[in-house]
Amino acid sequence: MLTWIALAALVLFSAAAYAAGRRKALGAAGGTALTLHSLPGYYGAYFALWVAAPAALLLILVTVLGGRIEQAALRAEVPAAVAELAPSAQEVFFNDVQATVRSTRASDRVYEGQLGDAFAAKVAQAERLDGAITFGALAAAVALMLAGAAYAWPRLRPAYAARPQVERWISAIFIACSVVAILTTVGIVASLVWESWRFFQSVPVTEFLFGLTWDPQIAIRADQVASSGAFGAVPLFAGTFLIMIIAMAVAAPVGLFAAIYLSEYAGRTTRAVVKPLLEVLAGIPTVVYGFFAALTVGPLFRGFFNSIGAQLVGGPLDGVGMYLMQVQNQMALVAGAVMGIMLIPFVSSLSDDIINAVPQSLRDGSLAMGATQSETIGRVIMPAALPGIMGALLLAVSRAVGETMIVTMAAGLQAKTTLNPLDTVTTVTVQIVTLLTGDQEFDSPKTLSAFGLGLTLFLVTLLLNIIALRIVQTYREQYD
Repeated sequence: MLTWIALAALVLFSAAAYAAGRRKALGAAGGTALTLHSLPGYYGAYFALWVAAPAALLLILVTVLGGRIEQAALRAEVPAAVAELAPSAQEVFFNDVQATVRSTRASDRVYEGQLGDAFAAKVAQAERLDGAITFGALAAAVALMLAGAAYAWPRLRPAYAARPQVERWISAIFIACSVVAILTTVGIVASLVWESWRFFQSVPVTEFLFGLTWDPQIAIRADQVASSGAFGAVPLFAGTFLIMIIAMAVAAPVGLFAAIYLSEYAGRTTRAVVKPLLEVLAGIPTVVYGFFAALTVGPLFRGFFNSIGAQLVGGPLDGVGMYLMQVQNQMALVAGAVMGIMLIPFVSSLSDDIINAVPQSLRDGSLAMGATQSETIGRVIMPAALPGIMGALLLAVSRAVGETMIVTMAAGLQAKTTLNPLDTVTTVTVQIVTLLTGDQEFDSPKTLSAFGLGLTLFLVTLLLNIIALRIVQTYREQYD
């Protein structure tokens, strides 16, 4: 907490350093900027960067890595009473020590005897380490600020080229942000691959990808194998695919036709009213859509199918009628339909902007050749906007695949290998959340299976992106 406060104070101090550097440069130039090599703001930015940037980098590193440093120091010497515990119990012990020091939560475990003495000793050690790391970081940050000020202050002269120096700093910051983004991506993929590899050591890949039963369990007896339970993910893939197809069947035509109407047919007044109303749908939280699906759409669909089933009972389609009479509120159709409503603004807003970006000269040329407005839209505008529309649809598909709350509340948690929209199903993302809910230890196939699901979802999404890119390139070549 103290380092975050220090970062906030550093921002204020850097603003003061900017003003001081700017005033110093203007004072050295006699109060006029005409004799300065760069604008006065560049001198202020140069001084503020040297004062704040190194110290801010140090504080950020301490904020991110301080807990790990403290944890490593605490575990360097394990008390004898703690060493006798199982590895998982040792992990809980040290987590309780750090939680007690930082007051993030009260420990629900009471340590007595030798463990109580060890706990008190480690808490005292953690308090000393926390104070040493925090105040050491603050002292080092102050030293870096003073060193940066001492280095930059004498250089605030009229002839000094401050602008190239500031641009080098900005370029370095941009490069650092790019490297962080790349390393984050690499870290995500590496963590998925590593944990998935651990999972596939217990569960064969073929069983996971082609198994028809999903019932992960944890081995709780000595005679149970490590991979207790069934880890066939086909029911999850089928449920994800079914709900995604239903959602896109709603969102794609409605969103695309709405975009065509708004961009080509609607007047300015209508467009100014309708487009914001459509975009409001994107700002509604998914949990609200979930409530809407569970409390409104689910009972509505159930009543509709039950009424049809009641009419069919006793006739030639008696079996169908009996099945429709048993339809419940939770079904894939409900989740897919509500998810499709949620995705409409993703498709319509992006497609509308893409269609409007098509040059007006193409419309005028088509109309001048005698084509009607509908022919112009179908044969000129849509092919020209196809790459962007494909991107909008792909974004909607990715959003549908990654949705969790609506599926949980409207489709259920039962894994079934079915393409029947009236059945309860579950998806990959829902199962990932279910498997990782609560305090989990990543040493069982049940928990590690979440990473196997995540890696599979990542690879499928990557494949969809590659296919969409190839489709876009093909149509673009044909159009050109």
